[in-house]
Amino acid sequence: MGGTRRIDQHVGERIRARRAELGLTQEQLAQALQVSYQQVQKYETGANRISAGRIFEIARKLGVDVSYFFEDLGLDDPGEQPPLEHGGRQRSAIELVRKFAQIDDPHVRSAIAGLVKAIVDRQV
Repeated sequence: MGGTRRIDQHVGERIRARRAELGLTQEQLAQALQVSYQQVQKYETGANRISAGRIFEIARKLGVDVSYFFEDLGLDDPGEQPPLEHGGRQRSAIELVRKFAQIDDPHVRSAIAGLVKAIVDRQV
């Protein structure tokens, strides 16, 4: 399993554990967050990624620090963390993201994202 997928699942498990610890249902947490209970289910299973702002909001509603969701993650193994890119490649990536964000047509953005994914998938 990929590192980010594992992290998403770990965070979801921590949300579920804290919610259960407080005796809250998914519906109650969903109401507090103003989302559907299905969305809470997706967060808890790691099916949907959670934005930084949403994690902050969930932490406040559950009465914990944001770091609570990342405790016991077990990423001390250097093999779990890819080395950070730097230099020209990083600058190129930043420029690509900036230009991509300037594309107004969602169909074009989707097509480009699909193309990039297909290229990467073929390299593996």
